[in-house]
Amino acid sequence: MLTRKQLELLDFINRRLSADGVPPSFDEMKDALDLRSKSGIHRLITALEERGFIRRLAHRARAIEIVKLPEALAFAENAAPRSRPFAPRVVTGDRPAPQADFPPGEQIHALELPMMGRIAAGTPIEAIAHASHNVAVPAAMLSGAGQHFALEVKGDSMIEAGINDGDVVVIHAQEDAENGDIVVALVDDQEATLKRFRRRGGMIALEAANPDFETRMLPGDRVKVQGRLVGLIRSY
Repeated sequence: MLTRKQLELLDFINRRLSADGVPPSFDEMKDALDLRSKSGIHRLITALEERGFIRRLAHRARAIEIVKLPEALAFAENAAPRSRPFAPRVVTGDRPAPQADFPPGEQIHALELPMMGRIAAGTPIEAIAHASHNVAVPAAMLSGAGQHFALEVKGDSMIEAGINDGDVVVIHAQEDAENGDIVVALVDDQEATLKRFRRRGGMIALEAANPDFETRMLPGDRVKVQGRLVGLIRSY
């Protein structure tokens, strides 16, 4: 049997995975459960893992997947109407993309996107400049109409969102974002960074997905959204 806090955390992780396709950060878990420190989250995560409800994924820091749900949560999930959640598709190098990731009967076409250089998932680096070369990605990975581009990730501040140093992210070019989106943000027209976007009054929070990095709070006029994450390409 789970304690109330364990159940609350499991429900929060499950809802975030269903909505975003990635688990919440430890800071987000701490805030959701109104705990004072992340050490309490570590204890709850360990307890859920020992009881077989979750699994921490290897080589992805503290990335988490749901193994099973207790009867109460499973019933609530099955009873609630559901829309298809957004989840960036990941294409891994040296192996074909699983057919199950695409609707039955859909042909998989590859399109070439401009590789615009490196994007910081850590301390922001120089702004995106010009395309260096093109990279092929499955057309099904792209987010509808509009322009897309690719960037190589530099740093590990988004590792708990499953984004590693050296990954290539696929970005839908846009100038707006919803709270919780992972975006390419341009700070002061000079520094580009990949972070989770949240608007807080007149301020913008650029949140890392790694407890070693602090959230940056900036006035709204200093931050420009250049695009939203829609896919990820990884080579091994």
